[in-house]
Formats: sequence, structure tokens, C-alpha cells
Amino acid sequence: MSHDDAQHHPQQHGPGGHDKHAGHDPAAFRRKFWLSLALTVPIVATSHMVMDWLGYDLDFPGIGLVGPVLGTVVFGYGGWPFLQGAVREIRDRAPGMMLLIAMAITVAYVASLATSFGAFDLDFWWELAALVTIMLLGHWQEMKAIGQAQGALSALAALLPDDAERLDPDGQPQRVAVAELGVGDVVLVRPGSRVPADGTVVDGRAELDESMITGESRPVPRSTGDRVVAGTVATDAALRVRIEAVGDDTALAGIQRLVGEAQQSSGRAQVLADRFAAWLFYIATATAVLTLAVWSLLGNVDEAVVRTVTVLVIACPHALGLAIPLVIALSTAVAAKAGILVKDRLALERMRTVDTVLFDKTGTLTRGEHVVTDVAASTGTTGRDVLAIAAAVEADSEHPLARAIVAAAADQQHRRVATGFDSLTGRGVRAEVDGTTYAVGGPALLREYGVTVPDELDEHRRDWSRRGAAVLYLLRLGDDRAVVLGALALADQVRPEARQAVADLRGQGIRKIVMITGDARPVAEAVAADLGFRSGADEIFAEVLPAEKDDTVTELQRRGLRVAMVGDGVNDAPALARANVGIAIGAGTDVAIESAGVVLASSDPRGVTGVIRLSRAAYRKMLQNLAWAAGYNVIALPLAAGVLAWAGVALSPAVAAVLMSASTIVVALNAQLLRRVELRPPD
Repeated sequence: MSHDDAQHHPQQHGPGGHDKHAGHDPAAFRRKFWLSLALTVPIVATSHMVMDWLGYDLDFPGIGLVGPVLGTVVFGYGGWPFLQGAVREIRDRAPGMMLLIAMAITVAYVASLATSFGAFDLDFWWELAALVTIMLLGHWQEMKAIGQAQGALSALAALLPDDAERLDPDGQPQRVAVAELGVGDVVLVRPGSRVPADGTVVDGRAELDESMITGESRPVPRSTGDRVVAGTVATDAALRVRIEAVGDDTALAGIQRLVGEAQQSSGRAQVLADRFAAWLFYIATATAVLTLAVWSLLGNVDEAVVRTVTVLVIACPHALGLAIPLVIALSTAVAAKAGILVKDRLALERMRTVDTVLFDKTGTLTRGEHVVTDVAASTGTTGRDVLAIAAAVEADSEHPLARAIVAAAADQQHRRVATGFDSLTGRGVRAEVDGTTYAVGGPALLREYGVTVPDELDEHRRDWSRRGAAVLYLLRLGDDRAVVLGALALADQVRPEARQAVADLRGQGIRKIVMITGDARPVAEAVAADLGFRSGADEIFAEVLPAEKDDTVTELQRRGLRVAMVGDGVNDAPALARANVGIAIGAGTDVAIESAGVVLASSDPRGVTGVIRLSRAAYRKMLQNLAWAAGYNVIALPLAAGVLAWAGVALSPAVAAVLMSASTIVVALNAQLLRRVELRPPD
């Protein structure tokens, strides 16, 4: 999605299921409200009923035309969106909120017009005007709140710069529109500027603010070879970036699609609200007909009309129509700001019922890259020397284990330098350091040179192997024989935040935490112990092939467990799809987007707790709003029908309109409390 497309991409559906049309936006309702209010003031002021209440008297030529003329304008101009919505609901055979509002104001208008022609003795224009104006106010606030929630999309689009500095063949920057960039172009990103498109750093080192993508508040270092994402900000230095994805292929466009789809998809709770609105239409219509009939049979036709109109006003389900859509729109927007991308609303709803979280190990609970965890030296050598010499020998190697050794020695003040680097395929590497030849490798290297591991090192080797670490040896090569100087243990590093994620999930009441991995059981058990897995409660599935992960999810579900699967979205797709909720760690992979219901933009597994917290909070707000909206109608409809009129308790249409709008505001304010839910893990 391009910058311009994203900003002008229409939302197809507004709250309550009705289509958004030209007049269904906050600005249009704001204009209609203020004009209707301006017309309502003189209508109310010239109402004989209001003058009698307040004890004042107004009289001027044409005073009798103020109500009919201005009231007709209010009905036609201010009430038009509701009349349009009613026509659509009738055409779609889906009666609901708009039809009820239209019925109320139409009945009020017809009764008022009949009064002006002498058919009734009712001063109804002021109540009609007040009703339309208050409805417009409630709907304006509703659309404003929805617009703020959906503003997450335009906010994401606004993060893209309008232009970029593309380097010409001579390396000179030329300012061009972002839309003109193509894959393979190299751009200059200056300090304080945003990356214009996804790509790879080809020169420079800088810290990038990636909070808009991952929710991580601290800048992240990026240097040559690292991927960068459109919209992120270079905070302290310049970078040269080769563009690898533009337009719809960027991660930001993917996030916009996810948020947009989530805000437009329907969940079970929304279906329930729509069904309730339809039932309310039939109940309100039946109640109105019954009210009209009973009061007419009692001989009070004027009261029959007043009661009927009041019933229809009370039945307007603004609060109900707002109860679910606003909660969902806010929850997806709040989640997106915290780096939690909700693709499927049903997944978010189901997350509150999950009692088992199944983590893929590699890349989710661990970093997916080895680090040096321990160094042991034979007699006469120090561990520091072993690490320094091994790093020098491995310096020119591209193997991941070699890079881990070099990284481990990076903080040493006096680095060794190797010459004559030679790769020994399948065995290790060899190079000369300070005039002596050394080799680094595994068991195959030992066999080639016919050496055995000294006892003091072999004890370390057994311990490391039990913990699942890879073991490499440093050999000094002489003319007649090779000598083992030391050994290094390398293991996939457990994410520090993974420990907190496990603890937080227990704090959320999760019954069972499960880890699944293709690694050997000793490796899995070592990681589980590091993470604080509980014996007898938590579970480990080791030596599992990618194709078997799906079966593992099925097995857990057969036990009656409700499973959330958390994986990196690469080889976990079937399991992510099979789980009650699939959560993909890390943004940008097509597999994650296709198979998971929720995507965590960062690789922080603590985000899973945020999803649970949001799901439960959103569900509570839905229930509270539905209870308020339904309870309001259950109590108010009988009062509107005049059931307690004998006791002097009755609701006028204007009071009904005020109460209805108050109900709407309560629901809107309650939903806004979702913004207080803490989703991001603490820094």
C-alpha cells in the first residue's frame, strides 16, 4: 500500500454494521449537530409547553410558524442520515438501530405536523427538534470515537516519508518521491530521518527507533547487513540502505492490512449485538403498537401518540450499536500501538479462554543463534587465551559458530591476528597466530589429527553435552603432533525476557506451559530448567519434526486443553493454524500473516501476556456495555409505554432522548478505559 493509498483507503463499514456513506463521518455529524442545535433553540423557546413550564410569554407575528418551518428543516436535514440508514436496513432486511431512530423521528414529525393542522392538541415540534439534535450529538461522538480508533491506520501511513534521497551511480544523493523508489535502489537515511522502504544496510551504523513497528521503546543498533523497515527512524547517524521491498510488499503495508482487516472482521460478540438489535426492533415495534392500541382503547389518543413516540425513542439502540464495535476498534488500535497485530478478532476473543501456551523453542524462547556459554583450558593455558586464539583463527570464517566465538572475544583489549586462514571442510578451520599454527573444530578434527581430549577437558565436555551445547576444541599443531589446548561450549541463548514471559503467564492463571522443539531432549530440558518450567505441571516435546507439531497441538486439544501456539511462523504454520489461537513471533513473514490470528511485531514472548490481558479486558468491556445497553432498554421500555403512569411516573420523548444519549456516552467512556490496559512488557 502506498503512502497516498493508505491515507485515502476507505473503511467500508461503520459501527452497527451499516455502510459508511458520505454523511457518516464525524465532521458531517458535527456540522449537522450544530446547525440543528441552532434551529432547536428558537423552536424550544417558542414552544407554549416550555413557556408554561418556565413561566414566560413570547408573542410576535408568525410565532406559530417557527415550530413547523424550523422543525421541518431539522427533520429533513438533521434526520436525513437516520432516514437513509433506515432505508438501507429495510432493503437489506436487517432491521436495527437506524430503522428504530428513523421510526421515532418520523412518528414525532407526523404527529407534530398533524398538530399544526389541528388534528391533535400536542406541542411536539420542540421534542422532535431536541430528539434529532441529541441523536446527532450521540452519533457524532460515536463516529468521533470510532474514527480515533481507526486512526491507527492513517497514523501508520503518516510514518512514511513523502520523499527520499536516492544515490545516483556517482554516489550523490538526489531527492525523489518515495513512489519512485524501486528494488535495488540505494538511499541515504540521514540522522533523524525515516527509512523510506524496507531494505538492508549496506554502509553505516546507527541506532533506529523501531517503536512504531515493534512497540520497543529503546533504539535498536543496526549496521551493515541488517534489515531495516520502512518508517523507522535513524536516531544518531546516517545509513545507506539498499531497497528490497516497496509499496504493498513492505512490513508497514502488511501491518496496515492486518489492522484494517481486524477492524472490519466480525466476532461472535458483534454477531450477538446485531442479533440483539434486530430483536429489539421487533420488540419495540410490538410494544409501540400495543401501547398505541391500549391507550387509544382507554380513550386518550393524545397520550397514545406520546407514549408510542416515547417507546420508539427509548428503543433506539445507540448504546447497543456502539457497545461492541467501539471495544473491538479500540482494542485493535491499542494493540497495534503496542506491537500486537490482531489479524482475526475471533482469535483475540478466544485468547481469554486459553489455559495452555505452547511455545516453539528456537527463535521464540531462544534467540535462534549460538553464543559462547563456557570456556575450559587444559593445564598450562588460560581460558582467556583459548578464547582469544580461537577467535583469531575463526575471524575469517562465515560459520555461525565462528561468528559466535569472534563476538565473545570482541571485548578483549588485545586481540590476536591470524594469517594463512584455511577452511577444513566438515572438520573446522586452521590459521597461524604469532607464528604458531592452530586449528578449531569438533570431534571430526580430533579424529583427523588422532588426538584425545585430556581428562580435565573431557569432564567439561560431558557436562556441556548433557546441557545440549555444541563443543569445539582449540588445537595447537606441531610438526610431529597436535595438542588440545582448550574447549568452548556454544549454545542457543535463552532470551532473558522468556523467563519473565513464563512467570507472567503463570500470574495470568495459565495452567500449563509447553515447549516443543526438534532438538534433543537434553537440550530441551536444559532450556526448560533455565526458564523455570514446573515438573509435573509443564511439559516438553523434544525431537519433534516440523510436520509433527500440528499433531502435538491436536494431542493437547484432545486432552481438553485450549491451546495458544506461539511460533516464528516459518515451519510452525500448520500448528499455528490448528491451535485455538495462533500467535506468530516477529513481523513480516508471509507464513505468520497467513497462519496466525495474532502477530507480535517484536520477538519478545512477553507480548503473549499482553494478548491475554487485552482479550480479557476487551471481553469485560463488551459484557459491561451489552449489559448496560440491554438493561437500559429492559427498564426504560415499560416506563416509556406508561406502565407506571397511574403512579405519576412517565417519560416524555425528550427525556427519553436525553437518557438514550446518556447511555451512549456511558458505553463510549467505558470502552475508552481499554486505553489504560498495559500491554507492553516493562523495559
